[in-house]
Amino acid sequence: MAAPDPAVPLEEQIDEWRSFVRRRQAIHSVDVAELEDHLREQVAVLGDAGLATDEAFLVAVKRMGELDALSREFAQEHSDRLWKQLVASPSGSGELHAGSRRDAVVAFSFAAAAAVAVKVPVLFGLQLDEDGEFYARNLSLFVLPLLTGYFAWRRRLDARTLGWLAAAFVAAAVFANVYPFESQGSTEALTALHLPIALWLVVGIAYAGGRWRRVEGRMDFIRFSGELFIYYVLIALGGGVLTAFMVVLFESIGIDAESFIQSWLLPCGAAGAVLVASWLVEAKQSVIENMAPVLTRLFTPLFTAVLVTFLGALLWTGRGVDFERDLLIQFNLLLVVVLGLLLYSLSARDPRAAPDAFDVMQVVLVVGALLADAVALWAIGTRISEFGFSPNRTAAIGANVILLVNLAWSAALYLRFLRGRGSITSLERWQTQYLHVYALWAAIVVIVFPPAFGYS
Repeated sequence: MAAPDPAVPLEEQIDEWRSFVRRRQAIHSVDVAELEDHLREQVAVLGDAGLATDEAFLVAVKRMGELDALSREFAQEHSDRLWKQLVASPSGSGELHAGSRRDAVVAFSFAAAAAVAVKVPVLFGLQLDEDGEFYARNLSLFVLPLLTGYFAWRRRLDARTLGWLAAAFVAAAVFANVYPFESQGSTEALTALHLPIALWLVVGIAYAGGRWRRVEGRMDFIRFSGELFIYYVLIALGGGVLTAFMVVLFESIGIDAESFIQSWLLPCGAAGAVLVASWLVEAKQSVIENMAPVLTRLFTPLFTAVLVTFLGALLWTGRGVDFERDLLIQFNLLLVVVLGLLLYSLSARDPRAAPDAFDVMQVVLVVGALLADAVALWAIGTRISEFGFSPNRTAAIGANVILLVNLAWSAALYLRFLRGRGSITSLERWQTQYLHVYALWAAIVVIVFPPAFGYS
């Protein structure tokens, strides 16, 4: 963690310290609170001794020792409770237990509301199996406003911020439903694909609260997004086993449960699980934060090998690349995963640590993704020169240009860090600020593309 700026208030410095501690190792939120109390006591004692606030803060942090050693000490001391935290409330005061229980009740209430929201269109004659286009366009609007509301409650957002967030969702609902889309048209599919991307930034603003303008706040949201994905996949796998078990049980007594599963259990469960997974990430961060860096360390070499092998095979065979729409979407998702691996590795490393072999591998991964993106752009440009612009091709070339810029500057910043001419913090700042570019492009696709291409 960088030395404190004298111009930054103490509370902001402690906020930054708290974020840094929580993302280091397996330290429970209760332990972070204990450490913070100790830090504040040290700052107060040093302040009474005549030190300035920023000096007192720096000395207090150094007195608490290296955070890595502190993390190991806590992990050893509390290893017996690590997995119990997934299902049990932390021991402590009755007030803490009541707060955890209240948070769980609120989260599950929002989850139930999301499940109900999925079925509200049925009251207006819209069925999931018959009106799939409507549900595809509005899927994010069934869940993300409620997820934003949950974080607004947790962060106690002010009325002005709530008004802006609500206005964003209202505007999204208008653009998703007012345009006269052609049935099964490209612009309608692009709207369904890009609207959640644009609205995810709105969720991020609510999640970060008043810290969205700071790198730490945006990085915390990126970390949350990855952890949410991990939890959601685990819940989905468990739900799949439960569904199969239900089918077998009811079939044994001659009852067909598939209609109920398809019409109610799957859509309502999928919506509510987003809120449940978010609550789990918020409540049990100390366990899952161990998992994400480990997965990053595991998959970074594998993705690097795949990209290098692909580029080598492309040069060896001399074959051209032909990206159809679905294949191009999958290819871009691969590039997004590469960026996710980069971000998670940044969030898990000590910014003060010197470059190592894993950093070199990260640069190889980013450069490989950059070259692969250039190949994709060349293929898209070839198709545009031959067949002209279409909604899908225009959206594809725009997305790939945005990815290209992100990857190119990320590679440049990482190389500067490896050569000792820059800090890893500059790369982290670049990546988190670039979230606004993705959201802006997604909003352009949703708002501008339909009328520009005749809603086709």
